[in-house]
Amino acid sequence: MRDNGYSTAAFGKWHNTPYDEVSPVGPFDRWPTGLGFEYFYGFIAGYDSQFEPRLYRNTTPADPTRTQAQGYHLTIDLADEAIRWVHAHEAVAPQKPFLLYFAPGATHWPHQVPKQWIGKYRGKFDQGWDKLREETFARQKALGVIPANAELTPRPAELPAWDSLSNDQRKLFARQMEVYAAFMEQTDHEIGRLLSTLQKDGIADNTLVLYIAGDNGGSGEGGLEGRDVVKADGTVPPVAERLAQAERFGEEIFDNHYAAAWAWASSAPFQWTKQVASHLGGSRDPLIVSWPAKIKAHGELRTQFQHITDIAPTIFEVAGIAAPVKVDGVDQLPLEGKSFAASFFDAAAPSSHPRQVFETSGNRGIYQDGWWAGALHAVPWSATRGGDLKIGQHPWELYHLTEDFSQAHDLAKDHPEKLEELVALFDSEAKRTQIYPLLPARKDLPSPADGRTVFDYRPGADHIPQRIGPKFNRRAHKILAEVILPAKPQGVILADGGDYGGFSLYVKDGKLVYLAKAWGNVAGKIVSAAKLPEGAAQIGVEFTPDAKKPPPSPTSFEPRVVYAGQIRLTVNGATVAEGRIENLQLSYNETLDVGLDSGSAVSPDYAAPFAFNGEIDKVHVDLN
Repeated sequence: MRDNGYSTAAFGKWHNTPYDEVSPVGPFDRWPTGLGFEYFYGFIAGYDSQFEPRLYRNTTPADPTRTQAQGYHLTIDLADEAIRWVHAHEAVAPQKPFLLYFAPGATHWPHQVPKQWIGKYRGKFDQGWDKLREETFARQKALGVIPANAELTPRPAELPAWDSLSNDQRKLFARQMEVYAAFMEQTDHEIGRLLSTLQKDGIADNTLVLYIAGDNGGSGEGGLEGRDVVKADGTVPPVAERLAQAERFGEEIFDNHYAAAWAWASSAPFQWTKQVASHLGGSRDPLIVSWPAKIKAHGELRTQFQHITDIAPTIFEVAGIAAPVKVDGVDQLPLEGKSFAASFFDAAAPSSHPRQVFETSGNRGIYQDGWWAGALHAVPWSATRGGDLKIGQHPWELYHLTEDFSQAHDLAKDHPEKLEELVALFDSEAKRTQIYPLLPARKDLPSPADGRTVFDYRPGADHIPQRIGPKFNRRAHKILAEVILPAKPQGVILADGGDYGGFSLYVKDGKLVYLAKAWGNVAGKIVSAAKLPEGAAQIGVEFTPDAKKPPPSPTSFEPRVVYAGQIRLTVNGATVAEGRIENLQLSYNETLDVGLDSGSAVSPDYAAPFAFNGEIDKVHVDLN
């Protein structure tokens, strides 16, 4: 699009750049600005905090300029930035067409949203997931968005009935869904602001809008009881203890996610949830298309079975652009999708993509001309996501979607020849599209820090993603900072992480402090008895873990590995404080910083960035 005269911009979630390339020194060729977008503002990860995200403007870190207390929220920020970009574009180059990609972090977990939105949903889910599913199904029928003969599929045996829960469980789980619903409505509102801008600017009629309501509507990754309160040692407290904090759900400090049965309920009338690619629940999402100048139909339904890979070919067709054969001299793979632009003008147009293959974590499916074959492997809330199971534990199922929209009737025994045909087709498509091996050995993602045990950081070394820095929590280590202390020293010397997990070495009220966080809890705080002397000093930290621990499983959020041990603080070689920390957990989304603490503050003792007021020559890290 850029090479064909379009202005291009991307806002929000970008989960396409390899993690080992997300660094202050790149390489940047697989960042948004290296792949055709002239402007980017957002986060480069699978998810991030909604209140204190780690953002980039093009390839430069861009910390939010407001706090949560001042009204900051990521979705609001992204909408504001996109609106500003549209206004700037129309002011300077109104003659140029533009491509704007807007992907908010919502409603992927963590479910974090201002309380005024949550309050609107109090009591709205007290009926539970079984009843909610029935209510949703009835509305779908009344609206005509599903066929009149569609059936509501039953709850899987792996999910509990709402009536089987205790009163406290019902209250807890209902609150989780209230937060999610609020998050969804707020997202819809902010996207509405962006679309209203197109109307006010007079460019909406000739702007093609493709709005997919997908990630993360039906995600079962929260587990059977959802995720919210976690203790510093990685354990989940009893339901009553979690319920006691439920009024705070939606805040930054909680890893908010609803119970998996809510994901199933919101996937009505289909079976299962996101990641269970053997069935349509969590995979079949609504697409809303608007192009007033060209599409005269209003409020009409299209039922062609299409795929996310069809979006690019559709845009290319309506823009009159051919997909490139080469880019920068590199041969391109042919696009997997097909344009569905014909359906804009003809409701009866045939599907342009009659064969589609699906696979996630061993769960697999194949669609061909109205038939679907699928094989379940493991559910998303499994501790290992099926990594320890042999493929083939569950038989292939067969559905005729032309007559059975919701996959309510397994026809595998009635049409074994059709099933055999589709299973063979999956195998050939899986080979062609490089899906195999289904369950490759999971390893830690590569990092520039791999193989290194010694690191030297100087002032200016900040916003270094935790994923590419030292793995402090996996082994014994020593930190030695060479500093010059002023008469009244204050501020962060070294911080890695944020309020949900990490550690900070800082000076407060003249005393040296080491504080560790885990799962939003203070996991240990060690403070020197005496104030630090003025002048040159070597500030040291020594961590001795209780025992060597394996790294967390890269296939799962469980089990939560605990890194407990002893901390010794030194000044010029002399011990000034010793103590114990329950756990040392680093935050997925936060960063390592020298001389400040960017992002969310690790310690509740200060407000970020709490910059050091002395001089730092070097911080030396030794992993043992």
